[in-house]
Amino acid sequence: MKNRVILALMAVSVITAGIVYQLMAPDQVIVEPIVYKEGEMRITSPAYEDNQSLPSVYTCDGRNISPPLLFDALPVGTVSLALIVDDPDALAGSADPGWVHWILYNIPPSVSGIDEDSVPATAAQGLNDWSQTGYGGPCPPSGTHRYVFTLYALDIQLTFPDAPTKSQLISAMHNHVIDQARLIGLYARS
Repeated sequence: MKNRVILALMAVSVITAGIVYQLMAPDQVIVEPIVYKEGEMRITSPAYEDNQSLPSVYTCDGRNISPPLLFDALPVGTVSLALIVDDPDALAGSADPGWVHWILYNIPPSVSGIDEDSVPATAAQGLNDWSQTGYGGPCPPSGTHRYVFTLYALDIQLTFPDAPTKSQLISAMHNHVIDQARLIGLYARS
């Protein structure tokens, strides 16, 4: 009974701290920052609507380039932005479920978006699940997959000795996420 009370108190502490812990293996814990109520910040694309098909030019079946993105209503106090693009429907990949397609961080808050097939000058890129930096477009083996573009407004600049993985980026953002916004693109190969 005492252990259940302690576990319940620990769960309440974790929830109030705004963190979700996912046990992936006995010795591995993934820390996921959460914004319980998203603010006004938005991420959109002139190339497709939220929850609609991603044009094939941005996939392995096309030119495999990143789509244009627009950012709007960044919160006051934003020091930098980070972007994670992943496929939660993929079964393999990093320690997290899904497949990481692109990681960008230290995007300046003065940037109102990212042009097609580009990276803002002062932004840095992390490792995708092909163990490369840069954008890797959707290429689902079967069925329709969701490609989630998550934009984070941070109150710090991030520093890494090498290109970070998604879990390293998430860990570094812990307690520094001011707001987040999502844009989802769908893709199925012909």
